Amino acid sequence: MNAAYVDTSCLVAVAFGEKGSGTLARRLEGYDRLFSSNLLEAELRAVFAREEIPLDPDLLSWVNWVLPDRPLGAELESALSAGYVRGADLWHLGCALYLTERPGDLSFLTLDPRQAAVAAKLGFGSGQ
Repeated sequence: MNAAYVDTSCLVAVAFGEKGSGTLARRLEGYDRLFSSNLLEAELRAVFAREEIPLDPDLLSWVNWVLPDRPLGAELESALSAGYVRGADLWHLGCALYLTERPGDLSFLTLDPRQAAVAAKLGFGSGQ
C-alpha cells in the first residue's frame, strides 16, 4: 500500500492555493491512503475561522484518522530523540509512529522544515 501521514501544513497550503499547492495536491492524490491525527481537524478549523471562511467538510473526507487508544509517551520520546519540534508537530510525529512499526513504509508529508528533518531522522519517507 502506498500511504502517507499528512501534517496540517500540507492541507492548509492546498486549501488556500499557496505557492506549489498544485504540485502538492497531485502528490496527495498519488497515495492510496492518507492518514492524520484528528488534531489536523482542529488546526484546519482554526485557520479557516481566522480567515473567516467556512470550512467545506468534504476537505476532511479523504482523511483516515489516527486515534491512539493509549498514551504516546514512547513515540513522543522517540521523536524528540531525533530532534526538537513544537507540541503540535510532535503530536503528528507521535501519531505517525503509532500508526506504523516501520517508518520507512510510510511517507510523512509536511511543509515544516524542522518537522520534515525529524521525520527523516526517524526513517519516514518524504514522498513519492
